[in-house]
Amino acid sequence: MADLENKYPDNSQGKYYVDNQCIDCDLCRETAPDNFKRNDDGGFSFVYHQPENEEQETLCKEAMEGCPVEAIGDDGQAG
Repeated sequence: MADLENKYPDNSQGKYYVDNQCIDCDLCRETAPDNFKRNDDGGFSFVYHQPENEEQETLCKEAMEGCPVEAIGDDGQAG
């Protein structure tokens, strides 16, 4: 499970985040490209844009559930 204390500072403020467990597998970027980007220097994904509609919310949840190392978190706060 993702740890809020280990989230990357690149994440935009809001509900979803990626922590330092990310293995740069590309699943989240493929699943929700409007919300996740890659930090090319660090070799990890981060949330660059919090979901703005139901479709993006669904895709972010799908990315979080599909993450093989559980590096995506939902801190429960509203976007």
